[in-house]
Amino acid sequence: MGIDSVVQAGPVIPVLQFQSVDEGVAVCRALYAGGIRTFEITMRTPVALDVIRAVARDLGGDAIVGAGTLTRPEHFQQARDAGAVFAVSPGITPALAQAQAKSGLEWLPGIATPSELILALEFGLGTLKFFPAEAAGGIPMLKSIHGPFGDVRFCPTGGITPKTAPDYLALPNVACVGGSWMVPKDKIADGDWAGITALAAEAAALKR
Repeated sequence: MGIDSVVQAGPVIPVLQFQSVDEGVAVCRALYAGGIRTFEITMRTPVALDVIRAVARDLGGDAIVGAGTLTRPEHFQQARDAGAVFAVSPGITPALAQAQAKSGLEWLPGIATPSELILALEFGLGTLKFFPAEAAGGIPMLKSIHGPFGDVRFCPTGGITPKTAPDYLALPNVACVGGSWMVPKDKIADGDWAGITALAAEAAALKR
């Protein structure tokens, strides 16, 4: 599966952080029930790799399980070994690009400037994460860089809300958006899986 297939699988990629394997499986089941098929499980907690492994095994089928917040070269092989089919990073460096190529894992690297975008293109990467989206200029920035980089597609992430997501998705160079609004901490704490499923259904129904 190529990275283009990952970003085209749905209008929203949920950005997820879990404290336990059980929590991760329960939340991803709730998201899946709402129509979400792509999952970015961030490597910000000690259980992240175990969650990736468990969710990939639990959902199987058409679920696309990825690893997020890959900031060190060794993360790529670790994520692949855990069962991730794609990786997301907040930035891009030559060392990360080399590690990604060696691992064979599909990659959505983050960029925030034209220079970083050009670096990504030099490594043959044309589908990118725009991060942090709102802080880096948001929709006006994406409109501005569409002219000189018309073939590049983005998954803007960072500060996007249910209200602003449709405006991002309406841009010709946006394939999908990333966000965490479908998994509010209070609903996770309360075990409100039905509430998360409802939010997921709204996100999955967004138009592109």
